[in-house]
Amino acid sequence: MAKPFNELRERLLRAGVAPRHVRRYLDELADHLSDLRAEEERAGRSRDDAEAAALSRLGGMDALSKAMTERRQLQSWCARAPWAAFGLAPLFLLAASYFLACFILWSGWNVFLPGRDTPFVQIDGWAVYYFGLGRLLYYAAPVLVGWGIGLIAARQRLKAGWPCASFLLVALIGGMAHVHAVRPSNHEEAGHISMVFTLGPSLQDVSYGLAHALEILVITVVPYLVWRLRKAHSLPA
Repeated sequence: MAKPFNELRERLLRAGVAPRHVRRYLDELADHLSDLRAEEERAGRSRDDAEAAALSRLGGMDALSKAMTERRQLQSWCARAPWAAFGLAPLFLLAASYFLACFILWSGWNVFLPGRDTPFVQIDGWAVYYFGLGRLLYYAAPVLVGWGIGLIAARQRLKAGWPCASFLLVALIGGMAHVHAVRPSNHEEAGHISMVFTLGPSLQDVSYGLAHALEILVITVVPYLVWRLRKAHSLPA
């Protein structure tokens, strides 16, 4: 991207324009600027003077940004519906991840441990890798979703309000998620896997759930905060 459009890029992103539209618009402006600069150089101007004249002909930052910010259809969903992008979308991703983790646990139980009352026993062989995949998905899902929230918020220059609320939501759900496995009295039937969301009946369970939620929150929010601090220090005074 051409250096003269760095400020314009930041303006458009902060105004809620989707990054893909910003990238396409700046590429078009860069091509147009190159043509105008070539015209000015052919007219006998020096390179620096041609650059300044081309930028002047292209238009000021206010006019260039207004051409994009007034078109609502170019705004990202994070700007148009932040409640969906930072509320519903993380919930959907977590639900899908937890469902897959539970399916891995349930199928592994029936394939590798068909006679056991619970899948939470010592295992070996290929079962270690199969159950390990589900366990990894279960524990990593809130962290990966949180990192995705931070990446989107940073990429689109969003204010911290909605992303931080989403960080808290994801961390709390991650701290409350518990898997239960029950074998019916008739051992010929398949076991049942369910997931509940609670901090637990005892003070110890509540403490553990809150500590786990805090751990998820720290792991997910720290990279986003570091980016915001670096961005704040890089802005001109």
